Amino acid sequence: MNTDRYLQAKDCEELTGIPAATWRYWAHIGSGPASFKLGRRRVWRLSVVEAWIAAQETQTKTGGAA
Repeated sequence: MNTDRYLQAKDCEELTGIPAATWRYWAHIGSGPASFKLGRRRVWRLSVVEAWIAAQETQTKTGGAA
């Protein structure tokens, strides 16, 4: 059984500091991490959001040892 947590936009905001309205906008335009409707609510899987954050770090990282 999958034990992944389902996050709403406000949870994603608490996790990342990115406003909930931005998460909802990204879902509307098909950008950002994948989301889906669970009943009437838009949700993101925690594992998907964490993978998206890791990808953002890899793609935008600057500095550090060569």
